[in-house]
Amino acid sequence: MADESLLEKAQAGQIAAQFKEIAKLEQQKPEHIMEWVQNGKITIMTRGGKPSLGIGAGLTTKINANIGTSSDNIHPEAEVAKAQVAEKYGADTISDLSMGGKIDRIREEIIKVTRTPLTTVPIYQVVAERGSFKNVDVEDILSAIKKQLGHGISSVVLHAGFSRNMLEKLRKVDRIMGMVSKGGALTAAWMIEHQAQNPLKDNFGEVLEYLYEYDAVLSLGNTMRSGCIHDMKDTAQLEEIKLNAKLAKLANKRGVQVIIEGMGGHVQAQEIVPFVKHYKDATDDRPLFVAGPLPIDVAVGYDHIAASVGGAMASGAGADYLCYITPAEHLGLPNIEQVREGIMAFKIAAYIGDTIKYGPNNRDRVLAKHRQQQDWGAQFDLALDGERAREIHPVSEKICTMCGRYCALRIMENYLKGNK
Repeated sequence: MADESLLEKAQAGQIAAQFKEIAKLEQQKPEHIMEWVQNGKITIMTRGGKPSLGIGAGLTTKINANIGTSSDNIHPEAEVAKAQVAEKYGADTISDLSMGGKIDRIREEIIKVTRTPLTTVPIYQVVAERGSFKNVDVEDILSAIKKQLGHGISSVVLHAGFSRNMLEKLRKVDRIMGMVSKGGALTAAWMIEHQAQNPLKDNFGEVLEYLYEYDAVLSLGNTMRSGCIHDMKDTAQLEEIKLNAKLAKLANKRGVQVIIEGMGGHVQAQEIVPFVKHYKDATDDRPLFVAGPLPIDVAVGYDHIAASVGGAMASGAGADYLCYITPAEHLGLPNIEQVREGIMAFKIAAYIGDTIKYGPNNRDRVLAKHRQQQDWGAQFDLALDGERAREIHPVSEKICTMCGRYCALRIMENYLKGNK
């Protein structure tokens, strides 16, 4: 438990060990990391002696992998294996969204076999275990938050940024998809069932005390996001951005670091860049987490590809943290191979986004030189997924079968050197 949070250390001008760790990883100065944590532009996730993770201004774009059981698909061993695969292929964080089986045990097993920061959405477990919104009271929700923090998670997602009044406004807007946030819908259903205001917003001070106690990160959920590209920004969505910005400031004053979830999973392509800028302006450049976003709705079965295009655009425009999408999106829980595909699609998206933000990476230059020399092993060592490259082209094969002996590189190299 924290005697003094990382944010408080930054505010006191202390260069904590975690700031030095992030600075080394990100090729920044520790003083810059401290300053950006101080003003809320960088958030650092920690997890019990495991490597720290920086998310935000001036840092590489990070990716999150969602795993976890559902009420209709309860295979805990598979979800633990997915967590391991996600970490192996480059997930920076993992979110356990389990809603079936022995949820505490699943989380404990994931913690045992991974090193990356772990995020949860506490309302999921509360509703899954109680079985009905009527049976859930405020104390159940608060207890779940504290219990999960005690298990050693790094951050929690709380949908605190909306009110009953905003729900009424949502009823009146002309949306095709309505509310698509699961955590938001569970919270909203509780509010309607109990004829009460948002329990997370009403008890925000107590929630911040828990987060401060464990120096965990608050991720402010995006309840009012759009569920298809023809559901554009509306009053409810814009009001949630404003309220989340206020809650973020309050959390920072209490020594709690914050990530803003925003934009939603479906945004028209031409709206992605201005929407990212709107979030960044409205939230004082706090770290922005986006799901996807998907710029089209018709890529069913290939949503990871569509979303990675949107993710690259969002990252390039300033988004700091991408939630991966798998080929199973909108269809079912992903299997292990689909988790790998989702991770790789978003590693590519994050990498492209970083080249937009910071310029081309020298890694591409070095790989190109090895490609020109047909040095397959060196190419694959530099590839984002060298394992997949080796599956397609074993290093023992000297010639690419696309061109065979009619290789453009070799033909022109010979002629330019005077060899025929």
